[in-house]
Formats: sequence, C-alpha cells, structure tokens
Amino acid sequence: MTKSLVIRGALLASAAFFGLHVLSAQAADDDFMKMAKDYIAQATAPVTKWDGPTSGPKAQGKKVIVYASADQRNGGASGVGDGAQEAAKVLGWDFRIIDGQGSVPARTSALTQAIALKPDGIILGTIDAAEQKPIIEQAIAAGIKVVGWHSGPGPGKIDAVPGVFTNITTDPLEVAKASGLYAVVDSGGKANVILFTDSIYAIATAKTNAEKAAVESCKTCKVLEVVDTPIGELSTRMAPLTTALLLKYKDQWTYSIGVNDLYFDFAVPSLTSAGVDPATGYPRQIAAGDGSVPAFQRIRQKQYQLATVAEPLHLHGWQTIDELNRAFAGQPASGYVAHVHLFINDNIEKDGGAKNIYDPGNGYQDEYKKIWGVK
Repeated sequence: MTKSLVIRGALLASAAFFGLHVLSAQAADDDFMKMAKDYIAQATAPVTKWDGPTSGPKAQGKKVIVYASADQRNGGASGVGDGAQEAAKVLGWDFRIIDGQGSVPARTSALTQAIALKPDGIILGTIDAAEQKPIIEQAIAAGIKVVGWHSGPGPGKIDAVPGVFTNITTDPLEVAKASGLYAVVDSGGKANVILFTDSIYAIATAKTNAEKAAVESCKTCKVLEVVDTPIGELSTRMAPLTTALLLKYKDQWTYSIGVNDLYFDFAVPSLTSAGVDPATGYPRQIAAGDGSVPAFQRIRQKQYQLATVAEPLHLHGWQTIDELNRAFAGQPASGYVAHVHLFINDNIEKDGGAKNIYDPGNGYQDEYKKIWGVK
C-alpha cells in the first residue's frame, strides 16, 4: 500500500467521522426544537378541567382579612386582590386592601397598618417575605395567619420566613421556561435576548435564572445582557434604559423577557420613537408574568408585545382565601400549583383573554364553594 493511499484512507475515515458528528449534532438540535415546540403547544392549549383540591375544611365563620399589596399599579398584585375580595365576600368575611405603593418603606408601613387592624389573616400581595421578615414575624407572633402570593422563590413554604402558612404562585421556573422557549421557537432558534429583572424579589431572581437557562439551552441563541432595575421605579427608568439599550445593541437585540408585563408599559414610547414596527419589528417583548390588562391589549393589537405567561390572578385570589380557611381550621395547605399558561395572539380571546385576564374556564369558583359548603 502506498503512502498516498494510506493518507487518502485516513482522510476519508476522518471525513466520515466528522459527517456523523455533524448529523448527530443536527439531530440533537432538531430534537431540542421539537421539545420546545411541543412545550409551547401545551402551554398555549385551552384550560378546561379543574386540577386543584376537591376536599378541605368548611367555612370557618366570620373573619377579618387584610390584603397588603406591594403595589396596586402592578396588574398581578391588584388582580389577586380582586379575586381574594370576591372569594371573601362569598364566605361573608370582612376584607380590605392596603397599598404598599411600590417602595420598601411603604410596604413596611402597609404591613404595620394591617397588624394594627388586628385581623385574623393577612395576604401578602407580591410583598417579598424575606424583605419584610421582622414585621411579618411580628404578625405571626400576634396569632395572625399569613399567606403569600409571589412572596417567595416558589410555591409552598418560604424558608426565609417559615411561619408564613404557604406561598401561592405558578411554578416560577416553568413560567420562565415558557417565556424563554417561546423566544427560541418564535425566532427559529436565533433569539438574542435581554432579560429584565428586579433582584430585590427572590421570585424575580429565580425566574431570571431559569429564563437564561431556557434561552441558552438553544445553541444558536444568546442572552445579551441581564438588566436589574427596580420595578417600583420603572415609570422613570424604563424609557431611557430602553433607548440606551437600542443604541448599544442595535439590530442584535431581537427579544426582551421581563419578569412581568410592567416593564413593557414604559418601554413602548422609546420603541415607538426609535421607529420599531409595533407588529413585525424587533425587539419583541415577552413577559414571564403576570398577564396585565395593557399586556393583553398589546398582544391582541400586535403592539410590541408578543406574549405573556399569565397567572390565573382571580383563581389565585380564591386560593389565598382557601389556604387561610385551612389555616384557621388547623389543617395543612392544599399544595395546589396551577399549570403555566402562555397567551399569544392566536389564543388571546380564550380562557378569559377576551376580558383581558387569564381566568380559566375550569369552574374553580364552584369547586371552592363545594369545599367550603356555601352557595
């Protein structure tokens, strides 16, 4: 065998190996995109069946409940308060809302006011339990039952403040996965993403880390930057921040993912001024919660926002009341975690979307009434 034949054989073997490697990598990429598309198809499907609790304590008599909201300008916090108020009325409970007005001192003041009312229960409406640990522990020590909504990094017990009966949220990691994978699918595997978060909230940090992981699981996608800016200051910060990022990244920036819709309320003027087409231009906006009224309107009208992973706010409000009822009865929390649901233009009129809210048609109000023994 001549030297040239040996070299030729080696080159052919190397080429064959390389070709197999390329084909294997392509198959892996195809499998990933299929998984992402299947996940999004499931997340956008109609919600028609109740998968929550079907048993629990009967209504525990007349109670006084205070809903301490982190910020009533936040569609998530205000929506859950509306649902809780509706459920409390069904039980004949007294209910009032105190607004934390979007700042740490104001949230502390809201909780101080709540405790002074000597209620039977307090609901934390996106108030981070770790941030307000001393005042929350004061409430618990006074015998007040405390339930959180978006008050910790995940559903169930909050390690930082174990006295909180339970924390209600959809799984933030699944919410984040849905938002990240939708950017991947919509871009055909070419998304360049800026993530917007507020690290003062544990749940926001958890979401952002999972969003980053979802985007970066696509080998041809990229997280350009993680922007940490206070939610309470978005009205003054977001417009100039958006302008600066457009100048910095130009056409590179194709998708934004915020931990909630509020970021995009204040980004739109800058996008408009920059001449970004509201329906087909970039960057496209995706929210990992909460499903606010303006967000539904933007998605329906194809005005800058592509999607929102909406929370079932009214359902969660009813759940806060059910969890308090369980706490009053000395029973454990239900452990219910609602599934993730992604609203896009194609399904925006379903599951309550026509009324600009995610309100699943699964009969949750009647199911809770059955548990409580009321009509």
